[in-house]
Amino acid sequence: MKKTFGIILLGLLGGMTALGIYHWILKPESKVIYIQNDTLPAGHTVNYAPALEAMGISFTDAAERTVNAVVHIRTEYERKSSLYDYFFDFHDFFNHPRNNRNRPIVATGSGVIISPNGYIVTNNHVVTEANKVEVTLNDKRSYEASIIGLDPTTDLALLKIDEQGLPFIPYGNSDDVRVGEWVLAVGNPFNLTSTVTAGIVSAKARNINILANPEGTSIESFIQTDAAVNRGNSGGALVNVQGELVGINAAIASRTGYYTGYSFAIPSNIVRKVVGDLMEFGIVQRGFIGVSIREVDAQLAREKSLPDIKGVYINGVSESGAAREAGLESGDVILQVEGFEVNHTSELLERIGQFRPGDKINILIRRGKKTISKEVILRNQDNTAAPVQKPEIALQEVLGAELSPVDAETKRNLGIQHGVMVQKVGNGKLSEAGVKDNYIILYIDNTAVKNVAEVNKIISGNPRGVLLEGVYPDGTRAYYGFGLQR
Repeated sequence: MKKTFGIILLGLLGGMTALGIYHWILKPESKVIYIQNDTLPAGHTVNYAPALEAMGISFTDAAERTVNAVVHIRTEYERKSSLYDYFFDFHDFFNHPRNNRNRPIVATGSGVIISPNGYIVTNNHVVTEANKVEVTLNDKRSYEASIIGLDPTTDLALLKIDEQGLPFIPYGNSDDVRVGEWVLAVGNPFNLTSTVTAGIVSAKARNINILANPEGTSIESFIQTDAAVNRGNSGGALVNVQGELVGINAAIASRTGYYTGYSFAIPSNIVRKVVGDLMEFGIVQRGFIGVSIREVDAQLAREKSLPDIKGVYINGVSESGAAREAGLESGDVILQVEGFEVNHTSELLERIGQFRPGDKINILIRRGKKTISKEVILRNQDNTAAPVQKPEIALQEVLGAELSPVDAETKRNLGIQHGVMVQKVGNGKLSEAGVKDNYIILYIDNTAVKNVAEVNKIISGNPRGVLLEGVYPDGTRAYYGFGLQR
């Protein structure tokens, strides 16, 4: 009996020790994750209802003005081949025999109508690589949406549905948003449509390192709030008490994958700029100063004998960039851009991100003990002040044809889920390969194509030669091969 009791006691002590090590020594860190799709877990509810009425604050008008302009987005993706997929399919073969390996992966998110003629803004990560994007309005009308443009560097995407007279949310000025201000988050968490939650702005210009890319062109200057958002809120609206759009919800900080108090939104001034570029140019016009920058902290201030911990330090200047042309130098400290103070690198990137190549901006710097104003003409990545050409345009000239999305009726008739139609074949690579008008490209080098941007990306990455697989409207399958080398 004593021996048995001792064994049990040792087991309990061992378990408690392991648990203590996990919680105190291996303490898991919080993660910043995208908020996208999920289903409602049984037994879980969201309850965040501060006594706003007692404080003299009411959000009912703002909620009524915005809830009908936030949409539910359902996307379908082609399943990728992997060991997991094959195991999953093998399992389904016995449990759900009607399923097959080609069934799509379904995800959901939110979007915001920004114009009465059907333009909708959402997150890039909600719709990128999707074969099909379906938009459902708050009144339950449903539409298939076209992807007008994507911008991974800000995690924004622009969609379009064929409808007029839609309710929309007007832009607010995110520069005017203040820490402590009340805001509403409107979206579709857990597929629960038309959900509104309230919170305050906790911080601005947050850089949470989720959009980093090799070129270093990502802009992260999020509005942080404590309005409750969850999976499915991605692409939803953050609005002020006047019902104006001040941000697009994009991410949460969580250990569990569910809301734990921190959410992040892309400022509306960045949204307005990106959307405007996608509408006008089909590609985002990003302006560059031509400097490498560093955050000013106490250590840097001591090293460089700076008078205070303000501004953004210029660590280096490009040899032939806009900054050198304007007279900026290494060691200068940027204090203001167009009259707005910048004390973090994220704030500087947000300010510059609101302008295009060719725009003149006023930058206030400190050089030694002097404060100097400089006028900088922004340049693009090619170091010119001209707008950047949309890549698809140049590619279509080489191909010698116009490319367009495939309409829903044609997809239904042919039983296809994706594809890009070749129209008006002229002199170019497609004509040389034998492609005729109205050919629908389904695959390029065994990779499914869903939009014109993907055709550009795949073909441009394979200059030696590509293989097209597709179908004509009468159902005739056809294969063509060609190279882009002239």
